[in-house]
Order: sequence, then C-alpha cells, then structure tokens
Amino acid sequence: MRGSRDRGRRKVICVVHGEWSTTGRIGRVLREGGYKEVRCCLKTGDVLPQNFHDIAGAIIFGGPMSANDDGTLDFIAAELRWIDRVLEAGTPFFGVCLGAQMLARSLGAAVKPHEDGWHEIGFTQLVPTESGRPVLGDLRHVYQWHGEGFDLPGGCELLATSVSEHFPNQMFSCGPSVYGVQFHPECTIDMIGEWMKEGAEELDERGAQQPEEQLADADRYDHLVDAWLPGFFEHWLGAADTGRMAAE
Repeated sequence: MRGSRDRGRRKVICVVHGEWSTTGRIGRVLREGGYKEVRCCLKTGDVLPQNFHDIAGAIIFGGPMSANDDGTLDFIAAELRWIDRVLEAGTPFFGVCLGAQMLARSLGAAVKPHEDGWHEIGFTQLVPTESGRPVLGDLRHVYQWHGEGFDLPGGCELLATSVSEHFPNQMFSCGPSVYGVQFHPECTIDMIGEWMKEGAEELDERGAQQPEEQLADADRYDHLVDAWLPGFFEHWLGAADTGRMAAE
C-alpha cells in the first residue's frame, strides 16, 4: 500500500462476533500496510466508536448469527445502527459475509436463506461483472461459509456473481469506498482447517464441500487471495486517504 503522512495513526475498526474470532489474513494485510487494527467484539463488552475522525475504515466480519437477528440479539441491532453512522460519516466500510448481509439490510435489501436450503461451504467460482473486473483482477475462486444471502440494494453496483447461481450476489459496492463480499478473504488455510473442525456438523448441509476437497482447493487458490487483498485495500483505503489529503 502507498504511504500516507498520517497512516501510522489511522485505525481500522474490525468488528468480530466471537471471543476467539480472528481477523486472519485481513488483519495481517492491514498491519503490513501500516494501519492499526482495532478488534471490537460487542458480545464480550467492547464498545463501538462513535467518532470517526481518526478512523481510516471499518470492517464487519462474519458469524453464525443472521443479519435479521436484531430483534433477539442486541449486538446485531447495535451493529446495524452503527453501519448507518459509518456511512453517514463517509468512513470507508467493508462487510464480509454476515457484514455484507448487514450492509445490504441497512441499505434496504432483504437477507434470507436459500429457498432450497442450499449452503455455500467451501470454494466457489466468481464471475465478475464488467465494472467488477478492475476490482477483482485475477481473483476467481474464493472461500465461503454461509446459508443466507442478500438481495442487491437499490443504488448499489453488482461487482461479482457466482458460477453456481445459488447465491448470485457475491460482491457489491455503494460508492467508491463501501463494499460487501459474501465470501471470506480473511480465511487462511489454517483457519479453514479450524472452521471445518468447529463447524463439522454443517458439513452435512446441502452444498457443503467435504474436507478433502476444501483443503485441495485451499492449496490451489489461497495464494491468489493473498495476492489480491493488498491491492483491494489500496483501492478501498488508499483512495480515501488521497481524498482526505487533498482536502487538507
């Protein structure tokens, strides 16, 4: 990522949904790019920041809960309200899986399970749209773990769909610094192994890849995600830095 005169003091808020949740590859790429990763988990008592003057960006990660659980889970309701504040402040936002579903819902779109009970667990192939090709570059195979998907919010741009067509909305943008992805670019090979152990019962769901295939695909495609993510963050956060510096 390009340098910035204030980058060393700029924070990226990383909202996770479990005490032991990790930001994985995303956290590593942020740190390597000179950003301070600030992990926040409301379930364990952390508080979301309400002032964004020293925040470079905000990321909401995945989790086993639903974006529709705001009536029963206070922290989901709080995160949905916070997304509105992040967008109102003009702070770059990146939603990953559940985070993308929450972004879509906050923008007025529906989030729901697949009508035939299909799950995407394992690697799937993306199909970039015309406008998505510059953003995705060579990235075509990504790791998934979800049973719900989202409709494309009005006013947003679809950047990628899926070969399988079970969950057609895989990546979208809402302006130059707000993105949602259905897949999990944070997942390293080690994390995939851990997820398969912790969520072994979900491997019986319709559409789930079995461990041998998941690990073979991880060996085949992990380096492509590694190559893509720094450039995407340069695009996502670097443009925002440039805009701030021009305004000063």
